[in-house]
Amino acid sequence: MTPDLSTRAADARELMDDPDADLRMLERTYARFPLINALVSRWRSVYRRDIRPRARRGPIRLLDVGAGGGDVSRALAAWARRDRLEVSVTALDADPRAVRWANGRGGRVEYRCARTDDLVGAGERFDVVVSNHLLHHLEADELPALLHDTIRLTADDGLVLHRDIARSRFAYRAFAAGTWPFSRNVLADSFIRDDGLTSIRRSYTAEEIAGLVPDGWQVRGQAPARLELRWEAWDARP
Repeated sequence: MTPDLSTRAADARELMDDPDADLRMLERTYARFPLINALVSRWRSVYRRDIRPRARRGPIRLLDVGAGGGDVSRALAAWARRDRLEVSVTALDADPRAVRWANGRGGRVEYRCARTDDLVGAGERFDVVVSNHLLHHLEADELPALLHDTIRLTADDGLVLHRDIARSRFAYRAFAAGTWPFSRNVLADSFIRDDGLTSIRRSYTAEEIAGLVPDGWQVRGQAPARLELRWEAWDARP
């Protein structure tokens, strides 16, 4: 049965966010993220559209905020290496469990356990700042802080991209149907299916998040069931 998706389920909680979550299931979840993100998140097209053109002009630094197990960070670094481009990738997450697990996966990525305000305080700057499936995890007061910090972390001609799920009945039904055949094999003993459905319930629609973001941000809805917050320095700064 499809739940009511007319409003955001802000009080729903994902199992993997529990500090006491089963570590074996959590690590199995991290291990399955590359498959899920390859199917639904479309970072290869983002790399081609936004990251590769910048890197062709010279070396760049890229920050992945809320990187979790780091699969998106490793993918971006690997695509840049194949194109013989200098992209220094930092994967940032405040959860030490994620950073410990990701550190064992290498991929020429720097993994850091910290928050965005820690990097702001240290004066860090990046040419591109991205996040994947982070926005729906945030509490109401955390979203403005994230947007503020990621702007402050960008270089003078920098780019910020926050990409997430767009809540819809289609997204919920498609994810439920698509993951059901794999719930007892590939996705077994992980939080992927349960948390994925909760993620959709917690996610914003493009219209909802457009009413929350400050001036200077572009909100783009993309098929199927995706949204993107985009901030570019040359467009937004006076």
